[in-house]
Amino acid sequence: MSDQEKHDVLVIGTGIIGVMSALYLQSQGRSVTLLERGEIARGASSGNAGILAFPEIIPIPAPGLMKKAPRWLFDPLGPLSVPPSYALQVAPWLWRFWRASSESAFRHGLKTQISMMKLSAAEMDVIRAMPELSGFITNTGTLDLYDSEVSFNAAAADWAEKEKAGFVFNRVGRDEIEELQPGLAPQFQHAMFTPGGLQVSEPYEFTKAIAKLVIARGGKLIEGEAQRLEPRSDEARVTLTGGKTLDAAKVVVASGAWSKNLGASLGENLPLETERGYNTTLPDQAFNLTRQLYFNDHAFVVTPLSTGIRVGGAVELGGLSLPPNYRRSEALLGKAAKFLPGLTTEGGKQWMGFRPSMPDCLPVIGASKASPAIIYAFGHGHLGLTQSAATGKLVSDLVAGRDTSISIDPFRAGRFG
Repeated sequence: MSDQEKHDVLVIGTGIIGVMSALYLQSQGRSVTLLERGEIARGASSGNAGILAFPEIIPIPAPGLMKKAPRWLFDPLGPLSVPPSYALQVAPWLWRFWRASSESAFRHGLKTQISMMKLSAAEMDVIRAMPELSGFITNTGTLDLYDSEVSFNAAAADWAEKEKAGFVFNRVGRDEIEELQPGLAPQFQHAMFTPGGLQVSEPYEFTKAIAKLVIARGGKLIEGEAQRLEPRSDEARVTLTGGKTLDAAKVVVASGAWSKNLGASLGENLPLETERGYNTTLPDQAFNLTRQLYFNDHAFVVTPLSTGIRVGGAVELGGLSLPPNYRRSEALLGKAAKFLPGLTTEGGKQWMGFRPSMPDCLPVIGASKASPAIIYAFGHGHLGLTQSAATGKLVSDLVAGRDTSISIDPFRAGRFG
């Protein structure tokens, strides 16, 4: 059974990438329909740390990383782990991840992320200027903390790249650290402070507010789960669970970790994996947190939200089916209590979500090889919120058939062959 109405642009997914793309498409005069299988913004977009991490230009797959990876991979509570039952399935992704850590691939990724982050910051300024959304974004500043002078110095090359890219930050010692964030453990004597660090007050509410704005401006919302995509002359057809079909002039695939199956229905084998992210959100009275804190030697963050204090991070490559391992949340919370001695750890709410990630840690943005009517926009890993406005701009460029604001060649779906 086919939906009688022909849709202009159908956006699959109402996470931050989907709703931001819809908002940009509307600004270009397109009629937008959102397709959501569950509740708006309740996927990975609801559980991120709320950091607009524009200076995070350093690719995760970097030269030398794989010397550390074997030790991490087999630590079930480490910063990058793989459950033994999933090791064989994730092996091809890890091989591509290793390939992406070569010097040439790293330099390519760095150049790409710099251009993407600059566009992301510029476009988020556009979003911040909107009266309906401006109240969600605040300037808290960001404090990057290191356990020792040795680890601080080891990160010097990364900070040099950030400085070269135009990001502003200052090295701070213990006295300034204490002033910027009272109550940190005395081991933290070395840090970088980024005064322009931006924080989204509540990622779920921010994403939901964008969806609400899209609907208020005439957008439609359909409940249903996309199962298959099919090119049809100059449009595309989406088949839902149950057999109903929706036809649209353009379809934007922004369904996060679930996008892989839709690509497969078009014959595209996309090496998309899931970074299973964990966090705990504590009551806001648990600690007097003044700004975003990165604990760089431990791969986790502590951030102030309007709904409480979020402690989260690290990566578990475990697919979509394995049950959550909340010991990871508990381990992060234990570290946070050690580093913030006055932190009250009771009364928190645990969360696990699926961050869609490609082996080179760059998103997929561009037309499907099956049809120019189908646009991909997924795979942002832990940078979905940060890069959402830039992605929305690029999607609107692609749908309009005009030159994109930056080159999207590094984001093409077929870059892995």
